[in-house]
Amino acid sequence: MKDKKLAWCRKQKHGIELIEPNENVSSAYLKKAHTSLRSMDINYKESILDWTVDAAYYARYQAVYALMQRIGVKCEIHDCTIELFRFLFNDSFDEKLFLELESAKEQRINLTYYTDRLVSVEDIKENVYSAPNFVLKVEEFLSTLTSSKIKLIKEKLILIFE
Repeated sequence: MKDKKLAWCRKQKHGIELIEPNENVSSAYLKKAHTSLRSMDINYKESILDWTVDAAYYARYQAVYALMQRIGVKCEIHDCTIELFRFLFNDSFDEKLFLELESAKEQRINLTYYTDRLVSVEDIKENVYSAPNFVLKVEEFLSTLTSSKIKLIKEKLILIFE
């Protein structure tokens, strides 16, 4: 049951790497996620939409990265981190959460790297209003992680390392 994209990620430099779980680094990334949420709010109030969307995406990504650090995974390629998040936690989170993260990333790319790709104000508004809940859900899940849950998650990881 090897996922082709995850297998590719595993082979890449800065792709998926098993490390020692680190609660301190995990906590630091959660703080970064909260800082990104504050930045998102400030930029949204000032109608600076590209930075609003950027911060909304990074708040989510940093929360996911905090989760990865907590279970002992390092992955510096965003697409790989997102794919791994879905693979490892598809039974722990609603599919809507994964789609939100992917949509936030797409909005960020469209507004950061292109001048001709428009993102609707309604989509940006939805992104902004759902970002804090996304971070909260990941944070709540993190608070329930036990060593036995981490062990089960790592057993799932073995599938992509075979």
